[in-house]
Amino acid sequence: MSKQTLSFQAEVAQLLHLVTHSLYSNQEIFLRELISNASDACDKLRFEGLNNAALFEDAPNLEVRVTFDKAAKTLTITDNGIGMSQQEAIDHLGTIAKSGTKDFMGKLSGDQKADAQLIGQFGVGFYSGFIVADKITVESRRAGLKPEEGVRWISGGTGDFEVETITRAQRGTSIILHLREDAEEYLNAWKLKQVIAKYSDHISLPILMEKEEWKDGELINPNDENGGRQPGGMVKTGEWETINKASALWTRPKKDITEEQYAEFYKTISHDHEAPLTWAHNRVEGNTEYTQLLYIPAKAPFDLWNRDKKAGVKLYVKRVFIMDDAEALMPTYLRFVKGVIDSADLPLNVSRELLQESRDVRSIREGSTKRVLSMLEDLAKHDKHTAGEGADGVTDVVSEEDKAKEGKYTKFYAEFGAVLKEGLGEDFANRERLAKLLRFASTQSDAVTVSFADYKARMKEGQEAIYYITADTLAAAKNSPQLEVFKKKGIEVLLMTDRVDEWALNYLHEFDGTPLQSVAKGAVDLGKLQDEAEKKAAEEAAEAFKPVLAKLKEALKDKAEDVRVTTRLVDSPACLVVQDDGMSTQLARMLKQAGQQAPETKPVLEVNAEHALVKKLDGSVHFHDLAHILFDQALLAEGGLPEDPAAYVKRVNALLA
Repeated sequence: MSKQTLSFQAEVAQLLHLVTHSLYSNQEIFLRELISNASDACDKLRFEGLNNAALFEDAPNLEVRVTFDKAAKTLTITDNGIGMSQQEAIDHLGTIAKSGTKDFMGKLSGDQKADAQLIGQFGVGFYSGFIVADKITVESRRAGLKPEEGVRWISGGTGDFEVETITRAQRGTSIILHLREDAEEYLNAWKLKQVIAKYSDHISLPILMEKEEWKDGELINPNDENGGRQPGGMVKTGEWETINKASALWTRPKKDITEEQYAEFYKTISHDHEAPLTWAHNRVEGNTEYTQLLYIPAKAPFDLWNRDKKAGVKLYVKRVFIMDDAEALMPTYLRFVKGVIDSADLPLNVSRELLQESRDVRSIREGSTKRVLSMLEDLAKHDKHTAGEGADGVTDVVSEEDKAKEGKYTKFYAEFGAVLKEGLGEDFANRERLAKLLRFASTQSDAVTVSFADYKARMKEGQEAIYYITADTLAAAKNSPQLEVFKKKGIEVLLMTDRVDEWALNYLHEFDGTPLQSVAKGAVDLGKLQDEAEKKAAEEAAEAFKPVLAKLKEALKDKAEDVRVTTRLVDSPACLVVQDDGMSTQLARMLKQAGQQAPETKPVLEVNAEHALVKKLDGSVHFHDLAHILFDQALLAEGGLPEDPAAYVKRVNALLA
């Protein structure tokens, strides 16, 4: 048959325009698509060969070869898969509706369909070659046809293509890309290996490239060794090497993968030099089928708090790499998780926009979130697990696997605990699970190891709330005046010092039926923990102190919403609190520091009527100055600064003089 020129289907012409202008924003994607197609062609031959071994001819080992020619400016991807006949080349490369796989899958029936799941889409991705090429030549011969029944297909990516019959000894397909000037970086072995390692390392058959070695240039003067040489260069040796691992780690059975292999794979995908804390590898089946290999790192990256940075796991569809940071597959508060999710249901051309809307993606996200929380719960369960003698005199036996987990949750929490707290406001469905994973310091432990469950187990009889305080630092929290009555009565208080605490606790009002109560909000009501004599004494003190309170309210009307006698102070003269539903002074300060608007709220000043400084107020000629000093000192005690530091210093100096 002589050469003939045919027109592309209208949809192909539109696709070619999209491809070359906007469809693929990442230029190197073309190599992923063409190698994936080559792999699919080999999968097809393997499948058809089950019933017809003669199709393998004299080359049973399936492979993909990548070669380049700098002089001719061509890059060639060759496979020895199923290949195409002339009519198939016209049908598959000239139209979209009859893509190779669509036709192929249509011929299958019954159980064969399940066996063909590995066979991906073929045909559409081919056009991505025009991202880097101004002409593509395809040479192919279908397995089982005679050598002289080969086909050559040529197109410049415009409105038509040429087809002619050729003699081709080997079965399979060669795609020859005639590269444009702006794509000549792909005529470089190092660049090609880098791209293949990134996108195609998991391809389950070998990808081969010709070895290169350095060769010095010729002597400028053959008779003079010291006269210099022409420039040297890399020279092909004629030997071929496999440049991919030829096996996707996550597709292999867990029993066939060592811990070292899991750790090395993590380092490859995360660019982290440290091994991960833990990982989970599972195949999920049901309405949505996918494989997940998820890792929890040992160290937080430097940009962990940059919420605008793209983060997420790698997404594959049927072993084809789709995108690096698929944020839609993992909630923002789990942005530290690294790994791979390989879906069997999503389309290969899925975009970030489609991911946001897909029901399958929501299912994957929920399943992956639960898997990560399960991993963390497992680490938390074994965090303090040590062998010991039980009440029955039998010594517990701790497995090596459990021993290896000891202390890991503490390490995790030191790095990522503050990020995990964001989930209280972002993930309502898992809020209870997250609450159980939180850890804090307390008035009984400086180490950030106290859980809400630990706290509840130690609550005093009659205690009706979990008490906590937020502050900028552990020292500020421990020494806060608001803790004095709690220390006196031996009531434990959780010390919260992460910047996110104040925000996160707006979404958590109780734990396991017990309300959470800030010791810096509202009036302190210790309920059954405060005896009747104490309550009566406090009421009498407040009554006797009414005239002084009225004067204090007048003096501080621009600063304080109210002034009242406290029941929470023992040694300090005064402290600042806010109403139960008010924004804490610490959160207001943080918002202002971040350049955000904070509502103007005045705190409540609580004074200790038994303190010498407060008693000195009554009848003092310096009442106004003392009142302002009392307020500013209470502000300083909780980490704030007076609005007018110079005026504060002036008042203190006047009293000291």
